[in-house]
Amino acid sequence: MFDFGLKDLIDIFLVAIVLFFGYKLMKKSRSVNIFYGVLVFISIWILVSKVLEMKLLGSILNQLVSVGAIAIIVLFQEEIRHFFYAIGTHERVGRLLKFFKPKTSNTLEEDSRYDRDTIMPILMACLNMSKQKTGALIVMQNDLPLGDFIRTGERIDAKISQRLIENIFFKNSPLHDGAMIISGGQITAASCILPISHDLDIPKEFGLRHRAARGISKETDALAIVVSEETGGITASYNNEYLPHMDAERLERVLMKGRF
Repeated sequence: MFDFGLKDLIDIFLVAIVLFFGYKLMKKSRSVNIFYGVLVFISIWILVSKVLEMKLLGSILNQLVSVGAIAIIVLFQEEIRHFFYAIGTHERVGRLLKFFKPKTSNTLEEDSRYDRDTIMPILMACLNMSKQKTGALIVMQNDLPLGDFIRTGERIDAKISQRLIENIFFKNSPLHDGAMIISGGQITAASCILPISHDLDIPKEFGLRHRAARGISKETDALAIVVSEETGGITASYNNEYLPHMDAERLERVLMKGRF
């Protein structure tokens, strides 16, 4: 009954690893209880089909497993997308992909994505809005395209300028509510709708803009900058993490790199 070969043991070991990393990925998610339920169902299925060898009940559970695979993809689509994104953006994977990217001449500072002409208007606008306690949410596109989010807002396609950024986020402006997306060296769109993060580790004093910044940084590789309307504090969010209480020097460094 328990005659397991070497291949079976290796198979069980690999499945255990997949389940372990799946649990780590979703332990902070509201869907973790569903994950526990799936584990219980799989345990019962293995017990009935493989150990007790109950043919009738086992065949019924086999059919449920076939349908359940599609249901799991639907239930965990956000976590699955984030899982593959985490693999693709892993540091070692990034180093490997560099061999396949064409080398281009670059006069910028080492490890910098943007030049000063691009980030200085953004930096000065954020610092000025921070002093005036004007709420703002700016998203800077990196490698992954943000077309789906750009289409939710108003297309602008304008040169980056401090005055334009401040005018868009002025309280009486019709475009101040939502996110500004910067891509291709220009302000692409404003008043864009972003996914909201429901992670439980977000501080209670953070508002909807901070949760939107966390959400876009979780689903993409974009850098999001938030200026708090209540405190004037500047927070950056990248790769589902955030840096609060940023000063001018630190903000400039993050903007130059496009990441932490």
